[in-house]
This record gives sequence, C-alpha cells and structure tokens, in this order.
Amino acid sequence: MVNIMVREEEILCKLRDAIVDLDVEGVQKACREAIDAGIPAYKAVTDGMAKGMEIVGEKYEKGEYFLAELIMAGETMKEGMKVLEPYLKGSEVEKIGKVVIGTVKGDLHDIGKNIVATLLGAAGFEVIDLGVDVPPEKFVEAVKHNNPDIVGMSALLTTTMIEMENVIKALKESGVRDKVKIIIGGAPVTKEYAEKIGADAAARDAIEGVNICKSWMTKK
Repeated sequence: MVNIMVREEEILCKLRDAIVDLDVEGVQKACREAIDAGIPAYKAVTDGMAKGMEIVGEKYEKGEYFLAELIMAGETMKEGMKVLEPYLKGSEVEKIGKVVIGTVKGDLHDIGKNIVATLLGAAGFEVIDLGVDVPPEKFVEAVKHNNPDIVGMSALLTTTMIEMENVIKALKESGVRDKVKIIIGGAPVTKEYAEKIGADAAARDAIEGVNICKSWMTKK
C-alpha cells in the first residue's frame, strides 16, 4: 500500500515537473504512466498538471518566465489532456465554475484570450470559448444558454475596447448582467476603464485574471 502511494506521488510529481519544464513528451509519458498505475485521470489533472501550471504562474509573476513560456506551458498541458481525455468521461474533474470568454467584435487577436482560457481550464473552470470577433448578441446568447458564473472579454486594440461597453449594455438590456461577474483584459485595458463601463474587474495579465476568477468562486 505504501509503495503504491509512493509511486502515485512520484508520477504526480513527474506530471507537475513536466508542465514546469515545458516538456511535451515528458507530460504525455507521465500521463500514460498515471493511467497504467491506476491513478484516476481527474487526479492526474488536479494534483499533477494543474499544480505545474500554478508554479508556471508564480514564475511568470516573478519575471522568471515570460509570455512564450506561458503559452508553451498551456500547450504542454493540452497535450497531456489529449492522453487523459478518454479516461475523464466517467470521472469528470469537478468544476469550480463556468466562464464564457471571447475577443470582442472587430478584434481578431486571440493569443492572450487563449492563454487565459487554457489557464482557467487548468484551474478547474469549464470554459466556453466564443473565439474572436464576437458581437454583443453572441455573448448574450452564450450567457442565456450556458448560465456561466463569469464573462471574460479581451481586446488588444483601443478601437475595439468600446465593444466591451456594448456587450455590457446588451447584457443589461437582456436582463442577465446581474447573473454574472465580468472581467476584461488586453493591452489597452485598465482598471479605470473597467469601472467606467461597469465591468467587475480588469486583469493586467492572464495570471491575474485567473486569480481574480478563482477568488470570485471562493466567495460564492
């Protein structure tokens, strides 16, 4: 029994370290080892890869990792998930919340949004990604259909930032604004702008955005 637990701990550490080391082959191998050792797939995600993503986030905040490493860590986790997904069906990872996310109308930038979506998934959120160039009515439809806890909007251009306000207006007009928390992000976005348009928060970067979303769920 002790040996089994030691083996499990060893494999979970391998999963964690493979994410931190941005080792795609290593994470795939460790995921297969986890399945072969009888470790539940959800545990490989929550106690292995997700722990690695937390460390990557800390390294990013300290300036030890940069945007490229953040993107690569997300891709590494996705490759691990491909191995685990067939085994997750019957033992779905318990979700801490649901997020609808998208880049607003007129804006085709998606790197930042994709990083946030990946990190939110790693943190235990169910993520409904609407993609780029998303009009207000599509956000409204997604909120009505999916009943999320949070709406995340991204804009990289000052010319498309106004669309964030249009989305919030549309959510108010549809009577669903008060059902969700709204977080906005992107290079030109500030906390002052978030206050001005009636969003609940603005994130400087993906790590801060995920931390804000997690804090909202712990307060529920």
